[in-house]
Amino acid sequence: MNHAIFFFFYNLANHSPFLDRVIVFLAVDFIYIVIVLAGLFLLFHHKVLPSQNPVKEFISKWREFIFLGASGSLAWILAKILKILIHTERPFDIFGNVQPLFLEIGYVYAFPSGHTAVASAIALTLFFTHKKAGYIFMFFAILVGLARVVAGVHFPVDIFGGFILGALIAYLLKMYTIPLIRHVET
Repeated sequence: MNHAIFFFFYNLANHSPFLDRVIVFLAVDFIYIVIVLAGLFLLFHHKVLPSQNPVKEFISKWREFIFLGASGSLAWILAKILKILIHTERPFDIFGNVQPLFLEIGYVYAFPSGHTAVASAIALTLFFTHKKAGYIFMFFAILVGLARVVAGVHFPVDIFGGFILGALIAYLLKMYTIPLIRHVET
């Protein structure tokens, strides 16, 4: 089933140079835009940048920025560790007829998708504090994950694993850090 779903989406690639460039952008570079957009959202939502004293305003709202950064960073680190421990091959390593739209440099193994884990962690972190923005960032996470399948560098199970990992990290950080922060404040 994993392979059938992979080939369904992978067959969307290599038909249009423009579409292929869009897929590569979403699969490789879009995660960095998502990270910047999440930070900018918090800066503008909390009126840090438009305030008279942005540093003072940022210091008063630092917890949410730390929560967001910690979720994304921890998702990336744990995804890399799991890749080393699990050793799941990429589609182009298993199937000779799969030509990825770009070569995945760095980690040879695929499970879980680090890009999707980070996007998912950011989306859920924002969802816990700002529901509407969280939905938008969930859509971004789906785009990142889907593009990595279409590009031929991940199987759907890798993407699903990345979503689960990111969501789990965001949830655990919410459950264990937010109560600790509130306890320190009282």
